[in-house]
Amino acid sequence: MLNTYARRAVALVLGPTARFLVRHGVSPDVVTIVGTAGVTAAALGVFTQGWFFVGTLVITFFVFSDSVDGVMARELGRSSRWGAFLDSTLDRIGDAAVFGSLVIWFSGAGDDATKAWLALFSLVAGSLVSYTKARAEGLGFTCDVGIAARSVRLVAVLVATGLDGLGVPYVQLFALWLLAVATGVTVVQRMLEVRRQVAEERSSSPER
Repeated sequence: MLNTYARRAVALVLGPTARFLVRHGVSPDVVTIVGTAGVTAAALGVFTQGWFFVGTLVITFFVFSDSVDGVMARELGRSSRWGAFLDSTLDRIGDAAVFGSLVIWFSGAGDDATKAWLALFSLVAGSLVSYTKARAEGLGFTCDVGIAARSVRLVAVLVATGLDGLGVPYVQLFALWLLAVATGVTVVQRMLEVRRQVAEERSSSPER
């Protein structure tokens, strides 16, 4: 979910909580599920009412609580492919809830078609960003390029939405435009990266 430097900071802050949960026999998978459930419930229950500042605080809490699972896995000295799969899958659910709740609000009581379309585009393109990486890796390629990784998108939308909830004008609209463009560019970057690797693979293959 977070980049390398952020993970180190999170590990330092959340280490005591992770160790406490490990000592009491709590599974990292349970923490992953609870974190995603909290993000989803807060987004769909609070953002859809237009309560952006409160919703951002609650979602941020659960985003960081969801990060505890990785710290717990390191405390236990193990990592599993199932845990990685579960975390990635549930991340998609959390993302959909955050952006989807904005679509619901702005297409309804929020009455802002531009923001609704931008949030919808960011949701769809964000799913494509994740899909291109997963599909590329499934085919044996690497696909870590791009200017808008998930952590960047999530932080941007939460910060902008929280500030909007405090009455800061235009920040959310600007952020949604920026996210839509950056996410679309990232999809193209990843497609081009895989295309480059395919071309290199073909050029290095012996002629028959």
